[in-house]
Amino acid sequence: MSVVVCSDLDRTIIYSNASLGLGAPDAMLPRLLCVELYQAQPLSFMTEAAARALEALADAATFVPTTTRTPEQYARVHLLDKPSAYAICANGGHILMDGVDDADWAQGVRARAAETATALAEVGEHLASISGAFVLKRRTASDLFAYAVVDRAALPQGWVEDLTGWCAERGWRTSVQGRKVYCLPEGLTKAAAAAEVARRTGAGTMLAAGDSLLDIELLEAADASIRPAHGELHDTGWTSPSTAVTTARGIEAGEEILAWLLDRTAAAAPQRSFTEPSPEKKTNTSGSEVVHPAF
Repeated sequence: MSVVVCSDLDRTIIYSNASLGLGAPDAMLPRLLCVELYQAQPLSFMTEAAARALEALADAATFVPTTTRTPEQYARVHLLDKPSAYAICANGGHILMDGVDDADWAQGVRARAAETATALAEVGEHLASISGAFVLKRRTASDLFAYAVVDRAALPQGWVEDLTGWCAERGWRTSVQGRKVYCLPEGLTKAAAAAEVARRTGAGTMLAAGDSLLDIELLEAADASIRPAHGELHDTGWTSPSTAVTTARGIEAGEEILAWLLDRTAAAAPQRSFTEPSPEKKTNTSGSEVVHPAF
C-alpha cells in the first residue's frame, strides 16, 4: 500500500469515560462502541461513525496503532474486525507484527537508550523520593520508562515543572496525559518506529494523529497530520504548517480525526519514499489543512 497511517490511541481516537467530553443532552449523544475492557468492565470507547471510518481506513491504507501503552495494555484494545498487521507500543519501544514483538527492534531501542540517558532505576528512585499523597501509583513500562498516576487536582504547584527540569538534565523528558505523568528517555520516540514500519511496508506517504507532547516528532515526520482541539498539544498551543486541528473536542474529535485521515488517504497519490529526505516539506504546505478553532 502507498499510504501508512500512524495514530495515537488514547484521547486521539479512543476515549475513556473521563475523557469523552460529551456536553450535549443525553438524548442527543452519539451511539458509542466499547473497544476496551479491563477486569470485565468497559474502559474505552469510540463512536460508531468513527469505528466505520476506521474500518474503511484500514482497508485503504496500512493503519498502525501508535501508542505509549505497553504491548500488554495495547492487547486489551479491539479496534478492528481484523487486527492491524503492525502496531507500535511503548512510545516506539516495541514494533508488533501480527501481534508478535520484534525482538531485534526492542533490543536495539534499549541499547540506544542506555547509551544516551540516565538509567531507568535512578529515574524511578527520584519519582519515589518526590512522591506524596497526590501520587496514587508508580509504575515502570517495558523496562523503558516510568510513570506516575496522580491526583491532578492535588498536584503541588511547580511539581511537574521541577520534575521536567530534573529529567531534562539527565536525557529524559516528561509528558502529562490525563492522570499519568510520564518520564521517558529522549531517544524513545514513536517517529523512529513509524519510519521503520513505513520502510518495511514501502509506504510513499505517511499520515499521523496524536494529542500529546510525545506525539510531536511523529506529527512532524508525517507528510500531513492532525491533532484534536484538546489535550497536551492543544493546551500548549502547539501546531505546525502540516498539522490540522479538529473543530470538535472529546470523542467527537476522534470521529473527525478518522474522517480526516480517510479523506487524505483517498486523495494521496504515490509520492516520495518516506525514508528519502524532503527539504521542501517545511516550506511547501499546499495540500495540508490547518484549522484554528476559536476555543
